[in-house]
This record gives sequence, C-alpha cells and structure tokens, in this order.
Amino acid sequence: MQISRRSFLGTSAAMAAASVLTPDVVRAAAALEHASNWELATADVAGDIAPRRLELVHGCVPQGLNGTLYRNGPAQFRRPGGSSQHWFDGDGMVRRWHIEEGQVDLTARFANTPKRRQEEAAGAMLMPGFGTLPDPRARIGSADDASPANTSVHKVGDKLWALWEAGSPLEMDAVTLETKGFVTLRPDLKAMPFLAHPRIEPDGTIWNLGVARGKAIVWHLAADGQLRDTGMIDMPMASYVHDFTATTRHLVILLQPWVQTRNTLPLSQAFQWLPDQGGKVLVIDKDDLTKQRVFEIPAFGFFHVGDAWEEADGTIRFDVAAHKDMMFAAQGAQEVLNGVPLHHEPAEMAMVVLGSDGRGRLERTGVVGEFPRSDPRRAGLARRFSIHTTGERAGRPLATAIGVTDWSSGRTRSFDFGENHVVDEMVYVPKAGKTAEADGWLIGPTINLEKGVSELHLLDMAHIGDGPVCTWRSDVALPAAFHGNWV
Repeated sequence: MQISRRSFLGTSAAMAAASVLTPDVVRAAAALEHASNWELATADVAGDIAPRRLELVHGCVPQGLNGTLYRNGPAQFRRPGGSSQHWFDGDGMVRRWHIEEGQVDLTARFANTPKRRQEEAAGAMLMPGFGTLPDPRARIGSADDASPANTSVHKVGDKLWALWEAGSPLEMDAVTLETKGFVTLRPDLKAMPFLAHPRIEPDGTIWNLGVARGKAIVWHLAADGQLRDTGMIDMPMASYVHDFTATTRHLVILLQPWVQTRNTLPLSQAFQWLPDQGGKVLVIDKDDLTKQRVFEIPAFGFFHVGDAWEEADGTIRFDVAAHKDMMFAAQGAQEVLNGVPLHHEPAEMAMVVLGSDGRGRLERTGVVGEFPRSDPRRAGLARRFSIHTTGERAGRPLATAIGVTDWSSGRTRSFDFGENHVVDEMVYVPKAGKTAEADGWLIGPTINLEKGVSELHLLDMAHIGDGPVCTWRSDVALPAAFHGNWV
C-alpha cells in the first residue's frame, strides 16, 4: 500500500515539531561532588571520547568472545544559555566497546545532528523534545532537525544506525562512529517517524513502526536496510508507543491508556492517563496489514516489551516491563535529570497472554524489571528466558542488578552489583559453538559510582548469581545509556 509523507504528517505535525574532539570526558560538577550518588548517570560529557584500552580488573576472558557492543544514550543536557528539561532529550552519544583476543577498546562519539550543531553555535539547548519546550531561536524544518539521535543503535548491513523515534535513522561509521547523515528510505517519506525498537527476524529482516496520533506507518526492510514495503494503519487508541513486538507471522502492538488528547508542547504534556479505557493489543498479519485483531487487557503503562511468540493453538505471548502508570515519562525522568529522589514505583516483569479464545490477560511476577531482552536467534519463536535489569526501588532510580526470568519455572535469578553501581541494559551473546538458549553470555556496562568510571561486565547466564566472569574498567565515566546491540 502506497502512502505519502504529507498524508501521514498531516496527522502528526505537532509531534514532528516536538520533536572539536576532546580526548577525555569532563563530568558535571554536581556529579563530581557526589561521586557515590546516582546523579553521575545523567552527568554531561564535554566531548567525544577518543579510543582507549580498558583494563581487565577481574576474572579471565573466555575463548571465542570477539565482537562489538554498541550502545546509545543521551550524554549532554546542559549548556550555559539553556538546558534540556527531560532525560530523554539529551544529545545522543554512541559507545563502541570492541572485544578482540580478550582486550576491550572503547570509543564514544556524539551523533553530529543538526540539533547539536545549532545548539553548539547558540551555546544553549534550543530544540523541543519529549519534555523540553522549544527556544524561540530554534530553526526546525522537519523532525530530523530536532532529533538528538539518542535512543538506540543497530548495525544494518555494513552501516550503523542511531535511532530516535520521531524521525529518520542517523547513519554513523561502524568503526570510527563518524556521522554520515540521516537515512531517507524513500524520497517522499523523508523525515518520517522510525521507532528506536525495530523488530529483527533471525534472518535479519527488519520490521518497524512510525507512530503519531493514532496512526502508524509500517516499515518493512531487508537485512541490508533496503526498503521492501510500507503501509499505513489506524490504531484503536492514540497511545504513546515507544516499543512493539512481533511473532514470525504477526506484528503485535501494545496500546496503553496514556493517550494523546491534545496538540501541545512538550510532547509529554500532550498525553493523558485514562485507566478507565483499559489497554488494548493490536495484532496484524505481516502478509496483509488489513487482517487485524484487537484484544482487551487491563490498564498499565509501559516503555518496553520483549520478543513475542505464537503457540500451536494460536495463543500469543510476550513479556513486558509493566508500570503502574506513566508518571515516570511525564515527571519522573525530569526528576532523575535534576537529581531529585524518585518515589514512583518501578516497573514489574509480566507476561501478556493473548488467548486463542480472543481474551487477553496480564500475568504478573512481582519481580522488579526493565529493559527485557532475549536471545536474538529466537526472535518471534518460543523461548524460556528474559534478561532484564532489576534492583530499582522508590527513592533510588536506575537499576543496581541484572536478572534472568525463566518463564517455564517462574523463577528469577539475579546478581546485584550494589548501591555503588548503575546498571545499564545488558544483551545476550551466544557462547561460541553453542546453540541452546541457556548457553549464553550477558554483556553490558555499569557506572561504578565509587570509582567514578564506567565498567564492562560479562556474566554467564546459567550462573548469573555468581556475578561477572570478567570485568574491564575504563578511565572515564559515561552516563547511563538506553539501548544497544551486540555484533
């Protein structure tokens, strides 16, 4: 089905509108004064991080562990003439942790976006964002002009794409992290929304959405990033959609009762929590987008879902980090950025079940958890395990631990790094020569608040309670990132 940029953006104009190398990092003054405090997670970085070798400070590196962990997240929020007001609005910095023959090299560079260039020249954060009002000096011709490119990063063919959610992917060099420019998948669809959570099939096929005011463009791409097809769908609710999921046959779009009820800036203030409306799940046939089913589910908020799968009788299951509401998006993320102790309830790991009888339900675990991940070889297929952060609590935002939930037994195992660490999302890496789901490594960084540096950890998923198999330490601290992937 052919769609046009004009027809889509006519419904999302408000969303689009909202939307010198230095060798070392300079931490924000407040973070330096409180190195044992989680405020270091949202400290500013003064410039790009030149390549550096990390020190192995614990354990032995297993044979066959070679590859690259890419991560992306905001790393500058404040400028003398004006600052961002929301954690989600800082300038994106892509991190590259390259592992070869037991050694790790770290490089990190800011996404060199029009937003960043404009704000550097002005000495102020100008652009509108998720929770930041625009400065009158901001020059915006499309959503891409306002993009911080700060949410996720994916290797697409031989290219690296830094992703936001309201505009185009930003291409960067996979080795040097040099910014190449925004990707236009079709000329008439330039600067269209492209979520930061594409669903990638085991053969590399990419599905994604771009969402605005109850409508969504469906992107279908080949593994090398070439556009195969697009389509337009109407959704039953104008919900905030940060993530979606998919089985081998279906796109699965979870719709929460945080609904856009007005056109206003910042975007977070355009949504209203309406729990009486409940939640819905829209299930769409990948081969025919007109074939759709809608399931009713209880009201809860969410940012992130895991990979879905479909059972023999047609039942669909997927994991979700379920929030009580969306106060974190509307208010909590501003508090985190400004160093205010957070008292909102953390998310809970849960399973959404869409029965063959047309009924939906939410099965809660009582386990704190966010950023669910799994074995990418099983995307869309039945699986046992979810990897997720844990340890977060009211008054202490951001995780201290990493967990693995086994859906077949209902048991969650975890390792807590302690109060002096902020734990980023970790990803699954298959062990060399192994194919079983349980035979995997977990890899990801923490901020060691006591040492004032970033560390990279490798854990054995089957023995997660034993803690890191090995740990490498940097001589710099990078703020908390959002998402990344292993290549």
